[in-house]
Order: sequence, then structure tokens, then C-alpha cells
Amino acid sequence: MKSKYILFILSVFLFAACSLDYDPIDTYSDVTEGFNQDSVPVVFRDKAAVLSHRQFLLERFKNGQEHWYLDMLLLAESHSDNAYAGAPNAETTPFEVNSIEGSNINLRRDWNGHMANVGQTNKLINFIVDVNDASLTQAERQQYKAEAKILRAMIYFDMVRIWGNVPLVTTVAGDITSETIKDVYPAYFPPQTDALTIYQQIEEDLLEGLQYAPDNSAADKTQLSKSVARALLAKVYAEKPLRDYDKVIKYADELAGDGFELVENFGDLFGVTLTDPNSPASQQNKAIDAKARNTKETIYEAQFFPGNTNWVTWMYGRPLNDWTFYFTWLKWITPSRDLIKTFNSEVGDKRYEESVVFYQCDWNVYYPADNYPFMYKCRSAYNSIIKLRYADILLLKAEALISKGDYNGAAAIINQTRRRAGLSNLPSSATAGHEQIMQAYLKERRLELAFEGQRWFDLVRLDKVEEVMNAVYDKDEGRPAQVYPFNSLSYILPIPQDVIDQNPNLVQNPGY
Repeated sequence: MKSKYILFILSVFLFAACSLDYDPIDTYSDVTEGFNQDSVPVVFRDKAAVLSHRQFLLERFKNGQEHWYLDMLLLAESHSDNAYAGAPNAETTPFEVNSIEGSNINLRRDWNGHMANVGQTNKLINFIVDVNDASLTQAERQQYKAEAKILRAMIYFDMVRIWGNVPLVTTVAGDITSETIKDVYPAYFPPQTDALTIYQQIEEDLLEGLQYAPDNSAADKTQLSKSVARALLAKVYAEKPLRDYDKVIKYADELAGDGFELVENFGDLFGVTLTDPNSPASQQNKAIDAKARNTKETIYEAQFFPGNTNWVTWMYGRPLNDWTFYFTWLKWITPSRDLIKTFNSEVGDKRYEESVVFYQCDWNVYYPADNYPFMYKCRSAYNSIIKLRYADILLLKAEALISKGDYNGAAAIINQTRRRAGLSNLPSSATAGHEQIMQAYLKERRLELAFEGQRWFDLVRLDKVEEVMNAVYDKDEGRPAQVYPFNSLSYILPIPQDVIDQNPNLVQNPGY
């Protein structure tokens, strides 16, 4: 009877592992490279294996464009006033009409993708100390472990802002056997941890990253550097559970000390290099590469090149490297009329033409087919995807100054991004009081960071969801009817139901 029970448990685990594509705490048989002479499992045989896994972590994250970029924009832009879903269907429309449920397959793939990445970071974090290779120095062990902790923190920061209480997995579970089942089995189905504890783990990981990760490299912004840790700490300390605006200012200033500043031309961040205008007609105005990588404003980016391109660009509009590629069906993240109106509220904002582009297309769901707007910040298969940039952190410093009553200091920061955009300084009336400077600040973040996955989280962080989102449906005539009003339970999203079904220790978030 006991053996049948164990067989049943193992079969349940195997089914869950396969159907979830979920590897947060994998078995030794899957993660090891054999055994040592004492029959102890060896996860990394040597330094080469460590370096291989270190690179694998970066590549796995880079190539998971669905869950940390595409779906993040669906949430942060289409679930806010910045964009419509773009391609109406059962998975995207709920984000723009506020009817998201746990059955949403986008949320399921996001959860599974994040947790799988957590599992891979845990593998390096937990087992690098055991590598029996004298060529792997103590400094290298500390560095690689710190890098993995920064990546784990970045993943969990996305997860906790989306779902609130999520499982906190920091170890790698062992084999399930008849002897170990009582101790090991629960680790494969971890319960949720409260959001505050998740944030504290993120903070701990990032502080260790500050200690041992490499310094920022101006020539390579794909590395998990101390500057990445500083940027994430600034963002973490702006959030409510750990809010500490003094530390937001501290880490923003340290990033400036690392050499980060705004690039002079906003278009350098998202532009492309085009073919020679004297080239054959069929090749004219075709993107052949990104305009710039590793700018002084980029803190962390996923980079793509000819021969190793991003695929996600064709989800948003016309890929400029291949004008007609997959341009026969509706695209995601369609700029909203409300956002376009906000861009046009002041004449000459250069960010508008870098954020929104109009084409003729074969559909007229939200706009006339002959003048249809598209998200433009990822416009070719060679464009980098910028996960962290200095303008975001600089503006968070302005938020911190506002909280301290330093409205003039906040305005000075806002004026930096405004002047780069071709606009004049804020009028003096913008600093007349807290409400006025907050309005200017929120508008500036909205326009500066449009289509970069920030808007929804800004509204949540500053308790503006109900005020902004329950009003936008009446003033934006292109938006489908609202299904449910936004309230305090809307601030986090539902746990994927499939995940709950396969893990009895998970509880659905209130309101879903």
C-alpha cells in the first residue's frame, strides 16, 4: 500500500512538472552532472559548467520575451489608460475592460516562465559553493552568486507587483523517495508567502548584489551589475511595503555616480539605422540595425542583432527590417486616444513620434484603417528591449522629493526630461502645491515611459487606479465598455487557476 501511495505522488508530481513547464525546485536527477566518489550529487562539475549556466540564465531571460515584455506591456499599458489591447480576444480584451480571470492563459505562461527562471537562478545560488575546481576563485563564486541573486530579485519584483503573495522559493529540493517523501514532497508545492516577506527577500538579494556583483560596464549593459541592483533598489524602495524615499534618492544619486545620465537625443534609445537612401527601391528605408546599444541611459537591456533577433517586434506593428512581415493581423498594445491626446496637449513633444507611428492597415477595430496608430518603441527585430533605464529612476527621485515637499527640486528633474523632449520648463503654477506637482509628475512619467511597462504600476503605487481608470472609459470613446469597476482588489491580478489546481497550497487572490 505504501509503495502505491508513493507511486501516486510521483505521478502527480511528474504531471504537474510537465504541464506547468515549471522548474522552481527541480530534482537532483535533473539538475546534477553525476556523482562524486562519495556518491554525492554534483550539480556543477567544474568552472566551465558554472560559466555555461551563468550565460544560460541571461539567454533564458532574454529569450523569454512573452512573460517579461509582451505580457508585461499588455498589463501595464492596455490595463491602464495608455493603450487598447489591440487584438481583441479572450486573453487580451479582459485587460482593457477589467474582466481578468484566473483562467487567462497569458497569466499562466507568465507565472510559469517566472517560476522556471527562479528555479534556474536557485540552482546557481545554492550549488556554486560546492564546485570542486580550484580555478574557480572565491571572488568569482561570490560574483556569480550575486548576479544570480540580482536576477532572482528582478523576477520576484515583477511577480510580487503582479500577484502580491507568491511562493518564495530559494532552495532546490531533493529526490522524492520512500525515505524522504515526508520532508521533500511539500517543497514541490510551496504555499504563498506574504508580499512584505517577498520584498524583504528582494531587498536582501539586491544588497548582496551590491556587495559582490561587477561594476557597471559602459560597453555592455546586458550584465547584472551593481548598477542594476541600485536601479532595482530604487524601484523597490518606492513601493509601499518597503517605501523609503531617502533610499530612492540615495540609489538614484549613486547611479549618477556610476556615470548614468540622459542621452541627448531621445530617439537614440529606440531608433534604427536604415539602408542607404541610394539603395534599390525595394531596400530603401529598411532597418539594418539598432541605432544604438549600451547608451549612457540604459541600465539593463536585452540585445538583439542580425542573425539573433527579437521576435516580439511583429506583435506591435510593422517590423522595419521586414516591412510586410506578419502585417496581416491585428497587433497588440494599440495606443489609446487618451494617450495621444495627452501627447498633443503641448506642441512639439519629440517623444510622440518615437512612441507612436501611423500606418495604413487592413483592419479598423479601434481607428480608421487608413490612419491607424501602433506602438513604436520596438520597431525592428534588432531593437534592444530596455528593462531598466535611468530616466525611470531619475523621475522616481522626483517622486521622492515631492514626498518631502521639495516641489522645486522635483520640477527641476521633470524639466530635464521635458527639455530633452523639446518642451519648455514647467510653469511656476506646477509647484504651487502637492496636487499640482503630482499632476505634472504623473503626466511626465506617462509620456516619458509610455510603452515601457510602467503606467499601471505607477497608478497602483500612487493609489491612482480608481481615480484614473474608472474615469477613462467615459472620456476615451475608442475603449470598449468597462466590465467591472476598479477597486482596491484590482491592484493585484488573479493567480492562474491551472496553477492553483495543481498546487493545493495556493489560495486565489481576493476578488477573483
